[in-house]
Amino acid sequence: MIDKKLLSILVCPVSKAPLEYNRERQELICWASNLVYPVRDGIPVMLESEARQLTEEEKEARRQRQKQTSGV
Repeated sequence: MIDKKLLSILVCPVSKAPLEYNRERQELICWASNLVYPVRDGIPVMLESEARQLTEEEKEARRQRQKQTSGV
């Protein structure tokens, strides 16, 4: 679990964009850089070399969620 206060100040080291926490997968997602950072034992690993790329399926799922919430 990531502390909400910590999450509010963390940014992607590549894009400097805010991060979204995925509790189920224990990951921090940066939609701006398309990178996903692992959280290990409650500690965010904010190294580009440890990040993975977002998959096309993950990006499409987000687009679908955004469409649903915007009513389009």
